[in-house]
Amino acid sequence: MSTVDNAQLRERLRITRLVAILRGTDVDATVAAARTLLDAGVLTLEIALTLPDAEEAIAQVVQDAPVEALIGAGTVLDEADVERAVAAGAQFLVTPTLTASVPYAIAQGIGVLPGVYTPTEIQQGHDVGSAAVKLFPASALGPGFLRAVRDPFPEARIIPVGGVSVDTVGEYLAAGAFGIGVGGPLVGDAATPGGDLDALAGRARSFVRAVRADGPVHA
Repeated sequence: MSTVDNAQLRERLRITRLVAILRGTDVDATVAAARTLLDAGVLTLEIALTLPDAEEAIAQVVQDAPVEALIGAGTVLDEADVERAVAAGAQFLVTPTLTASVPYAIAQGIGVLPGVYTPTEIQQGHDVGSAAVKLFPASALGPGFLRAVRDPFPEARIIPVGGVSVDTVGEYLAAGAFGIGVGGPLVGDAATPGGDLDALAGRARSFVRAVRADGPVHA
């Protein structure tokens, strides 16, 4: 698998509307959780570089993933992180802020989701050419903020991340979210040794149903 550019990443997110975020503590557990998510129909995954030996996990998941899947790297902070993530096989990148890794990745034609929090940052994230922006932490702002900020930015592609539950997916989508990013409420303990993969599969199916309820967006 090779990297996707921002147009390709944007189109994938428009259709799938769900990014699973794996911030594990163990490579084997993270890989097992990723495979469980893929089997359950969650086909866009972000593996955080905070995982020790994250490159190994990315490489293993990419090797086994179906062709329609996208495997990305998260917490990509600088140019060196971009290089090691891509070398491991990551197809797209996610950052916590508008850090130096964002323009560096875009200059190389690599799809990226930069983290934003304010209206100014939302505009900056789109101005640099990113596929979409990651609103984090979304739970501190809520669907009302998303709805309000889309008044001056009706074309903004905003993916709320942080505290989004299966019960609030519909609220965020109704407020204009381009997609949803979910970590803990979806993954739970599955990316740690001894984690419950059966429970993960059940949650994954619930999230897939929730994002599919409204169908793909047309932005």
